[in-house]
Amino acid sequence: MPTETVLQLVVDALKTALLVSAPMLLTALVVGIVISLFQSVTQIQEMTLTFIPKILATFLVLSLTLPWMMQTIMDYFKRLFDSIPSIVN
Repeated sequence: MPTETVLQLVVDALKTALLVSAPMLLTALVVGIVISLFQSVTQIQEMTLTFIPKILATFLVLSLTLPWMMQTIMDYFKRLFDSIPSIVN
């Protein structure tokens, strides 16, 4: 198997993983920044204040984007399995 083919497979896998994980990661980042700003302004230093909103927001985004995530992963694997004959030759 040529090196270019292997590199292309790795790049496609990493792009798909980044694309699928981006909504949850960005949500956790935005909520974390908002909560940190709120804590800085009010000087409340409660540790649970950061975790619970992040968990709830991430779960909400996961439940809303799960069909799209599954479709993206299925499309990636379909392309991967369809390319097996050309990879083997």
